[in-house]
Amino acid sequence: MKGIVLFGHGARNPEWAQPFHRIRDAILQREPEALVEPGFLELSRPSFDESVDCLVRQGATEIVVVPIFMAAGRHVLKDLPELAANAMDRHAGLTVSLAPPVGEAEPVLAAMADYAMAART
Repeated sequence: MKGIVLFGHGARNPEWAQPFHRIRDAILQREPEALVEPGFLELSRPSFDESVDCLVRQGATEIVVVPIFMAAGRHVLKDLPELAANAMDRHAGLTVSLAPPVGEAEPVLAAMADYAMAART
């Protein structure tokens, strides 16, 4: 069974994480049986490890991590692969793959361009 971690940096303000929960809710509205959790690098809960552990408890044997970042910087290029490798070491038989950052996806870029164009009117 495949799960999804919506990976973000984290922040002290709990309101900062609301978009992650809204993305999770949108996924669950489309596919109620989906295994999807937010997971954060620091400052916010659940942590990446907590999210992976939660998905594994729900039966996930494969996890795709979707970085909710504009582009691939240090956290996506260095920290995230380390977190994924550690998760696979902790959970025998688990496969973790990494999607490109959401900000690099063509449909997301198009949506942001549309938003920017609409904002000028």
